[in-house]
Amino acid sequence: MTVITRFAPSPTGQLHIGNARTALIGYLFAKSQGGKFMLRLDDTDLERSREEYAIQIQEDLKWLGLEWDIFARQSDRMARYEEIKIKLVEMDRLYPCYESAQELDIKRKMQLTRGLPPIYDRASLKLTPEQIKQYEAEGRKAHWRFKMDYADPIEWDDIVKGHVKFNAQHLGDPILIRENGAPTYMLPSAIDDMDFNITHVVRGEDHVTNTAVQIQLFKAIGSHMPKFAHLSLMKGKEGKISKREGGFEISALKEQGVEAMAINSFLARLGTSEPTIPQVYLPELIKALDLTKFSKTSATYEYEELDRMNAKILHMMPYSEVKNRTEMQGVDEAFYLAVRQNLSNLQEMKIWVEICKSNLAPVIEDAQFLKTAATVLPEGTWDENTWGSWIEQIKKISERKGKELFMPLRKAITARDSGPELKYLLPLIGREKTMARLGGETA
Repeated sequence: MTVITRFAPSPTGQLHIGNARTALIGYLFAKSQGGKFMLRLDDTDLERSREEYAIQIQEDLKWLGLEWDIFARQSDRMARYEEIKIKLVEMDRLYPCYESAQELDIKRKMQLTRGLPPIYDRASLKLTPEQIKQYEAEGRKAHWRFKMDYADPIEWDDIVKGHVKFNAQHLGDPILIRENGAPTYMLPSAIDDMDFNITHVVRGEDHVTNTAVQIQLFKAIGSHMPKFAHLSLMKGKEGKISKREGGFEISALKEQGVEAMAINSFLARLGTSEPTIPQVYLPELIKALDLTKFSKTSATYEYEELDRMNAKILHMMPYSEVKNRTEMQGVDEAFYLAVRQNLSNLQEMKIWVEICKSNLAPVIEDAQFLKTAATVLPEGTWDENTWGSWIEQIKKISERKGKELFMPLRKAITARDSGPELKYLLPLIGREKTMARLGGETA
């Protein structure tokens, strides 16, 4: 059996960090089993789905490295959903209802007032042909509900949550077809999982009740039963992460300079007790994935931790991985390796390009000491040993040491009190600029 997982976003907004986690874990699991990963756009909500979001989702997944083996759009499969709808009607598992949204809302409020669960009361099953004819004469359009089987409980062994059990009577009969004839999430999802031979459904725990309904749908339409893994929801410091909130979108993180593999490394272990290990390449994450390690409790997304992960990833990243990026224009391997350890994101590269190659106003704290240091500034070709030999000479003539020795030099040469080791920066800055800056000149 070939393992096939799927990521099924609705193109009603941009891909955000929570959905990216679901996509990543599904992808890693499929690849860890030598299987396939499917991208399915759940775009049956024609009013809210947007092509620009569909395109952006695909671009974001590719940027993360999550390439799919199978692709489908639900909007291309409407004839198939109609075929199954007819089958369910013939089986007496799908029935028409004529209540308006307002009438249903009143029913729910009355049930809650009486202490009853706000589920559909199956009133439409009692409609006579004459009543149905009257509703249709009034111009009412039917929506269609799936008749749940109340006889037995719905149970499954979830890879993350363990044994799950539902009483079907507590779920009610969900709407599968809207008044305009468009299917809701439930029906196409189950049909597609059947038709594309999905073996494992990895998704958020907010879909647990949907799974209970879909299990009965699978049985009704004669489908195989995939295995389920419901990941705990990811929350922000202020609560649940929503794709309607700003700052959580993958495209926004990319613009902020966050590396794709920092996101992947961060999300791959989020919600587990396993230590988060920065990885430059996906195969290491694939090898390490274990779905049973994910906790049943919510995982907290902290941008500060992602930021730290980003720096770790960048400090490991070889020049070959970044050399063609726009941030690297005019930067060779020697320069990159010299400053890499002090970058939190690659966008900061321009700061050190300016420090080393552009004119800079030095910060002068002890002009006499700097003048003394300049008298022993090495001649000839500079390399990584230049700084060490220069410092030894300064020590002999100044008797300074530690911060009192290093800090005035760093501020004069870079106008900063921190940064890459000066033994790496000096060859990049050069003797002429260094001498001028020691003398207080903008150079």
